[in-house]
Amino acid sequence: MHLGVQVPSFTWSQDQGLIGDTFATIAERAERAGLYSLWVMDHFFQISMVGPAENEMLEGWSALAFAAGRTNRIKLGTMVTGITYRHPGVLVKTATTLDVLSHGRAYFGIGAAWNEEEHKGLGVPFPPLAERFERLEETLQIAHQMWAGDQKSFNGSHYTLERPLNSPQSVQKPHPPILIGGTGEKKTLRMVAQYGDACNLFARMGKEELQRKLNILQDHCQTLGRPYTDIEKTTLDTIHLTRDGRNNTLSPNAAIDLFGNLAEMGIDQAIFNMPNVADLEPFDLLATRIVPEVEKIKVAGR
Repeated sequence: MHLGVQVPSFTWSQDQGLIGDTFATIAERAERAGLYSLWVMDHFFQISMVGPAENEMLEGWSALAFAAGRTNRIKLGTMVTGITYRHPGVLVKTATTLDVLSHGRAYFGIGAAWNEEEHKGLGVPFPPLAERFERLEETLQIAHQMWAGDQKSFNGSHYTLERPLNSPQSVQKPHPPILIGGTGEKKTLRMVAQYGDACNLFARMGKEELQRKLNILQDHCQTLGRPYTDIEKTTLDTIHLTRDGRNNTLSPNAAIDLFGNLAEMGIDQAIFNMPNVADLEPFDLLATRIVPEVEKIKVAGR
C-alpha cells in the first residue's frame, strides 16, 4: 500500500515571504519520509471547508513544478484540476511539461469543477453541471489522443483542436496516470472505468459507502470490458498525527490500523492532509513508524 500527502492550505505564517520556503520544506520532508505522492488542490481561492476565500492559495500546477525542483522521487498531482480552469489542449501540455521536467512523476488529476465563487471572482465561465461533465469527457478524449501522438483534428461539441500536437511527449508511457476525482455513480465512476487510471474517493464516507462506490466502479469496468484491477483506488482524508494520539489526534498505531482497514477494502493509496503539516513531528512519525509498516500491507485483490 502507498501513502500520499495533500497540502490544501498555505496559511502557515503572517509572513507571506515564508510560503515558498515552508512548502519546499514540506515537499522535501514528505519525500524523505518515504511518501509515495504529494498533492495540491487546484483552486484559485481557498475553499470554505478549509478557510476563508481570502486565505493564501497557490496556483496548483506551478506549485507542483516548484515542488518538482525540490524533490527527486515523490510523485506529484493536483487533487483535482477543474475542467473549466484551462483549455484542454493547454492542460495536457501543462501536465506533460511537469512529467518531462520531473522525469516522469506527474499524475493528471481532473474533475468536473464545482466552486462557482472563484469562477465568478476571476471571470472564468462556469457552465451548468451537465455541460461540465460533457467537457470533462471531451477533455479525457483529447488527453488520450494527444498522449497517443495522434495529431488529427478533434471536433467535439465543446472543443475543436485543429492539430493537437504534443511535443515533447510525456516520460511516462503511455501517459501520466489519469486520476478522476469524484463519487458520481452514473458519470464520474463510469468515466474512471472508461478513461481513467485512478479514482479518488472521500474516506470520510465510511466503510460501507466506500465499498458501495467501489462496487459500482467494478460494475462499470465489467460493462466496459475493463479489468477492475487496472484502476488505482485512492482515498482522501484528514488526519492529525501526533506521537501519543493526544486530544483526539491519531497515534502511529492508530494510523497504521486505519490504513490497513482501507487496504482490506482494496484501496491502493491512502492520501491525506494534516493540520500540522508544517511541523516536523508528523513526518518523523511517518518516516520511522508508519510508512515502513504500511508498505508491507498487502492490498486486497492485488
